[in-house]
Amino acid sequence: MDNTGKFSNKADVYHKYRPSYPDRFLQYLFSEVGFSADACVADVGAGTGILTGALVDRVKTVYAIEPNRGMRLACMDACGDSCGFVALEGTAEDTTLPEQCVDFIVVAQAFHWFDPHRAQQEFSRILKPDGMVVLVWNSRVPDAPVTLDWAEACHAHCPGFTGFSSQERIEAHRVLDFFRDGVCEMRCFQNNRLLDEEAFVGTALSASYAPLPSESAHVAFTAALRQVFQTHAVDGWLEVPMVTHSYVGRI
Repeated sequence: MDNTGKFSNKADVYHKYRPSYPDRFLQYLFSEVGFSADACVADVGAGTGILTGALVDRVKTVYAIEPNRGMRLACMDACGDSCGFVALEGTAEDTTLPEQCVDFIVVAQAFHWFDPHRAQQEFSRILKPDGMVVLVWNSRVPDAPVTLDWAEACHAHCPGFTGFSSQERIEAHRVLDFFRDGVCEMRCFQNNRLLDEEAFVGTALSASYAPLPSESAHVAFTAALRQVFQTHAVDGWLEVPMVTHSYVGRI
């Protein structure tokens, strides 16, 4: 399956259970990176609009670029009432936007799906002179006990699982090489999540590698996830240690 189809049939569970981005990260974009009410932003690989929704009423325009139809429709449902919102069918390598039309590009939880060289060329084309790129991921703390048990359940029941989008995987995709002269500002923001059992299982099932309900491994994977929850939860709630990593620079 091509990368653009990896989340087909998962838009609903993705939007319902995936984490948002911490207020401190959003404040950083506006207080230090230069985002403003007059900014035009391209959210490339916008998915269901989790970051789009946090930005769309605070800037002039957000172009939500998303190739997957189900995800794009979910983004439109979530953000379509905002006057500065524009949804487009496109990819990181071919956004369909005109040249030098955006002040900022944000990529939330998606850069690891891109062809870095072709995306770099496309981003350079659509950015205004001295425009900035923001790459951001929500990542589980890799050595936390719940993360280790969660990964074990994925390895046992998800043939496509090769690891979470953790800091180690992000570095493997040459994030620094994407930026001009390998220079960017790296920041880390705490973003722990407190989940009940439904939200924990739903989060895991929203992953690209998670088996769909129609697949034979779905029942066993769900049971393994519920066991992980019961092992680590306290009074029906599980705190999942997470951090938000951001990388900001020019290309």
